Amino acid sequence: MSHPSFDIRSLKDLKKVGHITPSSNTALEPLTALMNADLTKQVSHHFARLRVRQMTLDSSSSSQFDFEPMLNAAELLADAPMDALVWNGTSASWLGLDRDEELCKRITERTGIAASTSTLAFHESFKHFGFTKIGMAVPYTQDLTQQIVQVYRKAGIETVSQACLGQSVNTEVGNNDFEAVRQVLRDADSPEAECIAVVCTNFPATSLVEEMERELGKPIIDSIAVTFWKGCRMVGIEPRIEGWGRLLRGA
Repeated sequence: MSHPSFDIRSLKDLKKVGHITPSSNTALEPLTALMNADLTKQVSHHFARLRVRQMTLDSSSSSQFDFEPMLNAAELLADAPMDALVWNGTSASWLGLDRDEELCKRITERTGIAASTSTLAFHESFKHFGFTKIGMAVPYTQDLTQQIVQVYRKAGIETVSQACLGQSVNTEVGNNDFEAVRQVLRDADSPEAECIAVVCTNFPATSLVEEMERELGKPIIDSIAVTFWKGCRMVGIEPRIEGWGRLLRGA
């Protein structure tokens, strides 16, 4: 089996994006590698893990996302060093966008590297396309889903339809059957929704985006894909790749 040639002088020539990743995630790393297949001569992606096992509204779950462990993970990535850092998780979708804004500020102060997050990337993409009304597809419990709806509303995004699977254990989220993923996307759709937002970076909807956009006839903004999109843009690369939906085609 032959290996593809990098056709570069050294790995130093690649832009490098560092991802702070929930420890129990199994979806985002392989999917990020697959999305990057056509960009391997331009950018590489690197991961540090932060302990996250479940997603609930109680204080013990929220403490998983305290700043200091995230900053420690950012510092480890910065040793490489990186050209950009992202928190590849959606906790601010229910904890509040101000949490991620403060996190990015602290990461940059600590490391000197520009930072963003999945949640901030979502809202940047909504603005990019002019979306203000969305259908929301998530694996989470109903109470967590409703909290996300409220946070999005404060940011000017109206959730006009929604569907959730009632899950809180992250390993279960990553192991969802693909037909269940398709169905929650269908259930989240409505005539009023301008797009479907898939909010969770361990929910393996990314590889189904192209297929389901054709079926539903509208864009799907997926957490793993939108974080990849943002990370690439932060290092000066506009990802224009086929097979991953409208966002990554640059349409």
